[in-house]
Amino acid sequence: MTSAGRFAPSPSGELHVGNLRTAILAWLFARSTGRQFLLRVEDLDRARAGAEAAQLRDLTAVGLEWDGEPIRQTDRSPVYDSALGRLTAAGLTYECFCTRREIQEAPSAPHAPQGAYPGTCRNLSPAEREIRRASRPAATRLRADVEHRTVQDLLHGSYTGVVDDFVLRRNDGVTAYNLAVVVDDADQGIDQVVRGDDLLPSTPRQAYLASLLGHPVPEYAHVPLVVNHDGARLAKRDGAVTLADLAAVGQPAEEVRDTILESLRLPPGPLVNALASFDPLALPREPWVWPPLAPGRRNSG
Repeated sequence: MTSAGRFAPSPSGELHVGNLRTAILAWLFARSTGRQFLLRVEDLDRARAGAEAAQLRDLTAVGLEWDGEPIRQTDRSPVYDSALGRLTAAGLTYECFCTRREIQEAPSAPHAPQGAYPGTCRNLSPAEREIRRASRPAATRLRADVEHRTVQDLLHGSYTGVVDDFVLRRNDGVTAYNLAVVVDDADQGIDQVVRGDDLLPSTPRQAYLASLLGHPVPEYAHVPLVVNHDGARLAKRDGAVTLADLAAVGQPAEEVRDTILESLRLPPGPLVNALASFDPLALPREPWVWPPLAPGRRNSG
Protein backbone atom coordinates (compact mmCIF):
# COMPACT_ATOMS: atom_id res chain seq x y z
CA MET A 1 0.00 0.00 0.00
CA THR A 2 1.26 3.50 -0.86
CA SER A 3 2.28 5.56 2.17
CA ALA A 4 0.27 8.68 2.86
CA GLY A 5 -0.35 11.64 5.10
CA ARG A 6 -3.73 13.17 5.74
CA PHE A 7 -5.89 16.03 6.96
CA ALA A 8 -9.05 15.03 8.80
CA PRO A 9 -11.38 17.89 9.75
CA SER A 10 -14.70 17.56 11.55
CA PRO A 11 -17.47 19.26 9.52
CA SER A 12 -18.77 21.31 12.44
CA GLY A 13 -18.40 24.66 10.66
CA GLU A 14 -16.03 26.68 8.51
CA LEU A 15 -12.30 26.17 8.88
CA HIS A 16 -10.40 28.97 10.59
CA VAL A 17 -6.84 30.11 10.08
CA GLY A 18 -5.53 27.60 12.62
CA ASN A 19 -7.17 24.70 10.80
CA LEU A 20 -5.85 25.91 7.46
CA ARG A 21 -2.32 26.26 8.82
CA THR A 22 -2.38 22.68 10.09
CA ALA A 23 -3.77 21.47 6.76
CA ILE A 24 -0.99 23.24 4.87
CA LEU A 25 1.60 21.72 7.19
CA ALA A 26 0.15 18.24 6.73
CA TRP A 27 0.32 18.73 2.95
CA LEU A 28 3.93 19.96 3.13
CA PHE A 29 5.00 17.05 5.32
CA ALA A 30 3.37 14.54 2.98
CA ARG A 31 4.45 15.98 -0.35
CA SER A 32 8.02 16.69 0.80
CA THR A 33 8.43 13.00 1.65
CA GLY A 34 6.83 11.64 -1.53
CA ARG A 35 3.64 10.54 0.21
CA GLN A 36 0.10 10.77 -1.02
CA PHE A 37 -2.06 13.35 0.73
CA LEU A 38 -5.54 12.16 1.67
CA LEU A 39 -8.59 13.90 3.05
CA ARG A 40 -10.91 12.32 5.60
CA VAL A 41 -14.16 13.84 6.87
CA GLU A 42 -14.55 12.96 10.56
CA ASP A 43 -18.30 13.34 10.71
CA LEU A 44 -19.33 10.75 13.30
CA ASP A 45 -20.96 13.22 15.65
CA ARG A 46 -20.19 16.80 14.68
CA ALA A 47 -21.60 17.41 11.22
CA ARG A 48 -23.33 20.65 10.30
CA ALA A 49 -25.27 21.00 7.07
CA GLY A 50 -23.11 22.53 4.36
CA ALA A 51 -19.93 22.51 6.45
CA GLU A 52 -18.16 19.78 4.50
CA ALA A 53 -18.63 21.57 1.18
CA ALA A 54 -17.45 24.85 2.71
CA GLN A 55 -14.34 23.19 4.14
CA LEU A 56 -13.40 21.57 0.84
CA ARG A 57 -13.90 24.91 -0.89
CA ASP A 58 -11.62 26.69 1.59
CA LEU A 59 -8.89 24.06 1.33
CA THR A 60 -8.96 24.44 -2.45
CA ALA A 61 -8.89 28.22 -2.13
CA VAL A 62 -5.54 28.18 -0.30
CA GLY A 63 -4.10 25.85 -2.93
CA LEU A 64 -4.41 22.43 -1.34
CA GLU A 65 -5.04 19.41 -3.52
CA TRP A 66 -5.43 15.81 -2.43
CA ASP A 67 -5.32 12.34 -3.87
CA GLY A 68 -8.57 10.50 -4.55
CA GLU A 69 -11.96 11.27 -3.05
CA PRO A 70 -12.41 12.18 0.61
CA ILE A 71 -13.78 9.40 2.77
CA ARG A 72 -16.41 9.93 5.48
CA GLN A 73 -16.46 8.16 8.78
CA THR A 74 -20.24 7.81 8.67
CA ASP A 75 -19.77 5.42 5.73
CA ARG A 76 -17.40 3.15 7.65
CA SER A 77 -19.43 1.64 10.50
CA PRO A 78 -18.89 -1.97 9.30
CA VAL A 79 -15.11 -1.47 9.45
CA TYR A 80 -15.28 -0.12 13.00
CA ASP A 81 -17.65 -2.92 14.02
CA SER A 82 -15.18 -5.49 12.72
CA ALA A 83 -12.27 -4.01 14.65
CA LEU A 84 -14.33 -3.81 17.84
CA GLY A 85 -15.44 -7.41 17.34
CA ARG A 86 -11.83 -8.56 17.10
CA LEU A 87 -10.95 -6.80 20.34
CA THR A 88 -14.00 -8.23 22.10
CA ALA A 89 -13.26 -11.75 20.89
CA ALA A 90 -9.78 -11.39 22.36
CA GLY A 91 -11.22 -10.42 25.75
CA LEU A 92 -9.97 -6.84 25.43
CA THR A 93 -13.23 -4.95 25.98
CA TYR A 94 -15.90 -4.59 28.64
CA GLU A 95 -19.16 -2.77 29.18
CA CYS A 96 -19.13 0.50 31.12
CA PHE A 97 -22.22 2.08 32.65
CA CYS A 98 -20.58 5.11 34.28
CA THR A 99 -21.81 8.63 33.63
CA ARG A 100 -19.29 11.44 33.21
CA ARG A 101 -20.22 12.77 36.62
CA GLU A 102 -19.68 9.39 38.25
CA ILE A 103 -16.26 9.14 36.65
CA GLN A 104 -15.31 12.64 37.83
CA GLU A 105 -16.45 11.91 41.38
CA ALA A 106 -15.02 8.40 41.65
CA PRO A 107 -11.84 7.94 43.69
CA SER A 108 -8.83 7.02 41.61
CA ALA A 109 -7.61 3.46 41.74
CA PRO A 110 -4.35 2.96 43.68
CA HIS A 111 -1.32 3.86 41.56
CA ALA A 112 -3.57 4.84 38.62
CA PRO A 113 -2.23 7.66 36.42
CA GLN A 114 -3.83 11.04 36.99
CA GLY A 115 -6.86 11.52 34.77
CA ALA A 116 -7.20 7.81 33.98
CA TYR A 117 -10.52 6.00 34.07
CA PRO A 118 -10.67 4.47 37.57
CA GLY A 119 -11.86 1.04 36.40
CA THR A 120 -15.26 1.19 38.09
CA CYS A 121 -16.90 -1.27 35.68
CA ARG A 122 -13.84 -3.32 34.81
CA ASN A 123 -14.57 -6.29 37.03
CA LEU A 124 -18.34 -6.30 37.30
CA SER A 125 -19.89 -9.74 37.58
CA PRO A 126 -22.39 -10.91 34.94
CA ALA A 127 -25.19 -10.31 37.44
CA GLU A 128 -24.00 -6.78 38.17
CA ARG A 129 -23.80 -5.99 34.46
CA GLU A 130 -27.31 -7.30 33.94
CA ILE A 131 -28.67 -5.03 36.66
CA ARG A 132 -26.95 -1.97 35.19
CA ARG A 133 -28.14 -2.73 31.66
CA ALA A 134 -31.72 -2.35 32.90
CA SER A 135 -31.08 1.26 33.87
CA ARG A 136 -28.83 2.63 31.13
CA PRO A 137 -27.10 1.60 27.89
CA ALA A 138 -23.46 0.60 28.10
CA ALA A 139 -20.42 2.12 26.49
CA THR A 140 -17.61 -0.23 25.46
CA ARG A 141 -14.15 0.30 26.95
CA LEU A 142 -10.78 -1.17 26.13
CA ARG A 143 -9.31 -3.47 28.77
CA ALA A 144 -5.80 -2.05 28.72
CA ASP A 145 -2.91 -3.92 30.30
CA VAL A 146 -0.54 -0.94 30.42
CA GLU A 147 -0.76 2.43 32.14
CA HIS A 148 1.58 4.42 29.89
CA ARG A 149 2.95 4.28 26.36
CA THR A 150 5.85 6.18 24.82
CA VAL A 151 5.62 7.48 21.27
CA GLN A 152 8.13 9.27 19.10
CA ASP A 153 7.19 12.62 17.60
CA LEU A 154 9.19 14.45 14.94
CA LEU A 155 8.80 17.77 16.75
CA HIS A 156 8.38 16.77 20.39
CA GLY A 157 10.76 13.83 20.55
CA SER A 158 9.94 11.05 23.01
CA TYR A 159 6.56 11.54 24.66
CA THR A 160 5.08 9.32 27.36
CA GLY A 161 1.38 9.55 28.10
CA VAL A 162 -1.44 7.83 29.92
CA VAL A 163 -3.12 4.73 28.55
CA ASP A 164 -6.26 3.80 30.45
CA ASP A 165 -9.42 1.83 29.73
CA PHE A 166 -10.63 4.40 27.21
CA VAL A 167 -13.98 4.28 25.41
CA LEU A 168 -14.16 2.49 22.06
CA ARG A 169 -17.90 2.87 21.50
CA ARG A 170 -20.11 5.37 23.27
CA ASN A 171 -23.34 4.39 24.97
CA ASP A 172 -25.32 5.94 22.10
CA GLY A 173 -23.75 3.41 19.72
CA VAL A 174 -21.38 5.88 18.01
CA THR A 175 -17.81 4.72 17.49
CA ALA A 176 -15.43 6.73 19.65
CA TYR A 177 -12.76 8.91 18.06
CA ASN A 178 -9.78 6.89 19.31
CA LEU A 179 -11.00 3.69 17.65
CA ALA A 180 -12.19 5.33 14.44
CA VAL A 181 -8.98 7.26 13.83
CA VAL A 182 -6.75 4.21 14.40
CA VAL A 183 -8.82 2.01 12.09
CA ASP A 184 -9.09 4.69 9.41
CA ASP A 185 -5.37 5.49 9.40
CA ALA A 186 -4.45 1.83 9.05
CA ASP A 187 -7.07 1.18 6.37
CA GLN A 188 -5.97 4.19 4.30
CA GLY A 189 -2.26 3.45 4.55
CA ILE A 190 -1.65 6.57 6.62
CA ASP A 191 1.88 6.25 7.99
CA GLN A 192 2.37 9.95 8.77
CA VAL A 193 0.03 11.87 11.07
CA VAL A 194 0.44 15.64 11.23
CA ARG A 195 -2.02 17.46 13.48
CA GLY A 196 -2.29 20.08 16.23
CA ASP A 197 -0.25 19.50 19.36
CA ASP A 198 -3.40 19.63 21.48
CA LEU A 199 -3.91 16.02 20.31
CA LEU A 200 -0.51 14.80 21.51
CA PRO A 201 -1.87 13.52 24.88
CA SER A 202 -4.26 11.13 23.10
CA THR A 203 -1.52 9.70 20.89
CA PRO A 204 -0.17 7.04 23.31
CA ARG A 205 -3.68 5.56 23.56
CA GLN A 206 -3.96 5.42 19.78
CA ALA A 207 -0.50 3.92 19.32
CA TYR A 208 -1.30 1.25 21.92
CA LEU A 209 -4.61 0.43 20.24
CA ALA A 210 -2.93 0.21 16.84
CA SER A 211 -0.50 -2.35 18.24
CA LEU A 212 -3.35 -4.42 19.69
CA LEU A 213 -5.04 -4.48 16.28
CA GLY A 214 -1.79 -5.45 14.57
CA HIS A 215 -1.39 -2.14 12.75
CA PRO A 216 1.89 -0.26 12.33
CA VAL A 217 2.15 2.91 14.39
CA PRO A 218 2.33 6.00 12.15
CA GLU A 219 5.05 8.62 12.22
CA TYR A 220 3.73 11.55 14.27
CA ALA A 221 4.31 15.30 14.03
CA HIS A 222 2.23 17.45 16.35
CA VAL A 223 2.46 21.06 15.24
CA PRO A 224 1.90 24.26 17.27
CA LEU A 225 -1.58 25.73 17.39
CA VAL A 226 -2.69 29.19 16.32
CA VAL A 227 -3.79 31.23 19.33
CA ASN A 228 -5.44 34.58 20.00
CA HIS A 229 -3.78 37.48 21.77
CA ASP A 230 -4.67 36.00 25.16
CA GLY A 231 -2.85 32.80 24.30
CA ALA A 232 -6.06 30.77 23.98
CA ARG A 233 -6.63 28.41 21.08
CA LEU A 234 -8.05 30.32 18.13
CA ALA A 235 -11.82 30.14 17.76
CA LYS A 236 -14.45 31.76 15.57
CA ARG A 237 -15.42 34.10 18.41
CA ASP A 238 -12.04 35.78 17.92
CA GLY A 239 -13.34 37.76 14.94
CA ALA A 240 -12.24 37.48 11.33
CA VAL A 241 -10.63 34.04 11.35
CA THR A 242 -12.32 32.24 8.43
CA LEU A 243 -11.65 32.83 4.73
CA ALA A 244 -15.14 34.23 4.25
CA ASP A 245 -14.75 36.72 7.11
CA LEU A 246 -11.27 37.73 6.01
CA ALA A 247 -12.40 38.20 2.40
CA ALA A 248 -15.11 40.52 3.69
CA VAL A 249 -12.45 42.78 5.22
CA GLY A 250 -10.28 42.75 2.11
CA GLN A 251 -7.94 39.81 2.71
CA PRO A 252 -8.31 37.23 -0.09
CA ALA A 253 -7.46 33.54 0.27
CA GLU A 254 -4.09 33.93 -1.50
CA GLU A 255 -3.01 36.55 1.03
CA VAL A 256 -4.11 34.35 3.92
CA ARG A 257 -2.09 31.49 2.42
CA ASP A 258 0.99 33.70 2.11
CA THR A 259 0.60 34.97 5.68
CA ILE A 260 0.47 31.37 6.91
CA LEU A 261 3.54 30.47 4.86
CA GLU A 262 5.40 33.49 6.25
CA SER A 263 4.58 32.32 9.77
CA LEU A 264 6.28 29.04 8.87
CA ARG A 265 9.33 30.90 7.48
CA LEU A 266 8.50 29.72 3.98
CA PRO A 267 8.26 31.67 0.70
CA PRO A 268 4.89 32.97 -0.54
CA GLY A 269 3.02 31.92 -3.62
CA PRO A 270 1.55 28.58 -4.66
CA LEU A 271 2.22 25.91 -2.05
CA VAL A 272 4.48 23.96 -4.38
CA ASN A 273 6.95 26.87 -4.16
CA ALA A 274 7.43 26.15 -0.46
CA LEU A 275 8.39 22.51 -0.89
CA ALA A 276 12.03 23.15 -1.74
CA SER A 277 12.48 25.23 1.43
CA PHE A 278 10.44 23.03 3.75
CA ASP A 279 12.40 21.58 6.66
CA PRO A 280 10.36 20.15 9.55
CA LEU A 281 13.20 20.72 11.99
CA ALA A 282 13.31 24.42 11.12
CA LEU A 283 9.62 25.02 11.86
CA PRO A 284 8.71 27.45 14.65
CA ARG A 285 7.91 25.53 17.83
CA GLU A 286 5.82 28.18 19.56
CA PRO A 287 2.11 28.89 18.99
CA TRP A 288 1.42 31.51 16.36
CA VAL A 289 -0.67 34.53 17.34
CA TRP A 290 -3.52 35.62 15.09
CA PRO A 291 -4.27 38.31 14.02
CA PRO A 292 -0.97 40.20 13.60
CA LEU A 293 -0.02 42.20 16.66
CA ALA A 294 -0.03 45.52 14.81
CA PRO A 295 -1.49 46.78 11.52
CA GLY A 296 0.71 45.76 8.63
CA ARG A 297 2.86 43.56 10.83
CA ARG A 298 2.85 39.79 10.58
CA ASN A 299 4.05 37.27 13.10
CA SER A 300 7.06 35.18 12.15
CA GLY A 301 6.39 32.50 14.75
